[in-house]
Amino acid sequence: MTTSQGDLLPSTRRALLHRIAVAQSEGRAPSLVAAVARGGRVVWHGARSSVDGHGPDENVQYRIGSITKTFTAVLVLRLRDEGLLDLADPLEKHLPGTSAGTVTIAQLLAHSGGLAAESPGPWWERTPGSLRPELADVLGEQPFRHPVGRRFHYSNPGYTLLGALVEQVRGAAWADVLRREVLEPLGLGRTSVRPQSPHAGGWAVHPWADVLVPEPTEDLGRMAAAGQLWSTTADLARFAVFLMHGDDRVLSEESVREMRAPAAAVEAADVADGYSYGLGLEVRHQDGRLLVGHSGSLPGFLANLVFAVEDDVAAVVLTNCTSGPVASAVGADLVRIVAEAEPRIPEPWRPLREVEPATLELAGQWYWGTYAFGLRVTADGLISLEPLSGTGRRSRFRANGDGTWTGLEGYYAGELLRAVQRADGTVSHLDLGSFVFTRQPYDEEAPVPGGVDPDGWRGIG
Repeated sequence: MTTSQGDLLPSTRRALLHRIAVAQSEGRAPSLVAAVARGGRVVWHGARSSVDGHGPDENVQYRIGSITKTFTAVLVLRLRDEGLLDLADPLEKHLPGTSAGTVTIAQLLAHSGGLAAESPGPWWERTPGSLRPELADVLGEQPFRHPVGRRFHYSNPGYTLLGALVEQVRGAAWADVLRREVLEPLGLGRTSVRPQSPHAGGWAVHPWADVLVPEPTEDLGRMAAAGQLWSTTADLARFAVFLMHGDDRVLSEESVREMRAPAAAVEAADVADGYSYGLGLEVRHQDGRLLVGHSGSLPGFLANLVFAVEDDVAAVVLTNCTSGPVASAVGADLVRIVAEAEPRIPEPWRPLREVEPATLELAGQWYWGTYAFGLRVTADGLISLEPLSGTGRRSRFRANGDGTWTGLEGYYAGELLRAVQRADGTVSHLDLGSFVFTRQPYDEEAPVPGGVDPDGWRGIG
């Protein structure tokens, strides 16, 4: 069974259906559903096998596990944007009395707080949350496994603390805040803390026989903010669009961009795998494409949400088995299929409506020492500075309204660029975080630190 809105070519739709059909068949999943969004809306749904005797569709709920963490991260970023907290604040400032109070909010979001991966006691995913009624039960007597802030170490208790932080600052239950501030504004009416019909049941498939047993569906209690949610492919595809473009009713485009930026120091094995972690989002470089999103799993369910901002394509994959299809691999393939079969058509080039003469004067070639750079004034009102050959530091800059510019990415993110003028008002050089860029290599008329040899350039006999 498959449905689509017809926005994709028939060959692309068939390739998407073939990919999920192979995943469901070879992965021996009771059912698998998927969706693709492009251009800000859902353009394809697909499903294989059945739920309760009928074919699942984009409105059947599945448990999404740790994709819940991304929702929790959005709530925390909202608190920051409202000025109610700073990401550099220690947890103790807003949620006193825990044994992890020295960890900052940013470190919790990025899994760099050194906390244990799991809660102590019985296997928390398969036991009632009532066994862990307090934060102390979630953290245990020894909550830390690593020095704070030194490395990425995925932590479910860390996101439990963030859920409690939201409750403390808002004065309301995490689930109620989530519904009011994220789910309702984004129209995610089929995303909920507890399953709502129609929903899939979770199954464990025997590794050596084509038989299965049902998995328990526990309420996670205190740990809900780390993995409780149920959702559908339709809702999660819309959520992925939000994570790409933002929505000022929930979070600005600038804030969701911040969530996508790597924020934790990862191990060599993760670096080799192209993996890093932002603020509630996984970031991966794969086959020359930057993929962002999150995976999730709980007994009986696997889930993946992934998107490529440059291609403006997102994919969601949900299935109801404990092990089987690699949901993250399927999601990445769905993005790749659409991006390669139907590449994004760029927006038409349009000139600037107007440009300040002082800004236009900066356009052209500049030298940092002997490295050649090009400075361009672009139609979005920014300026870009990038090497003219090879690799090197590059960034776009936003005007501050006072003749200076602030870097937006890379090495120069947050750094100040200013044009230094001579007495006659002409530009002498660019100062970028103390680096001097000149119109000619080591221009003798510019104040190059260390000076320029008065004999100038020469050959060697």
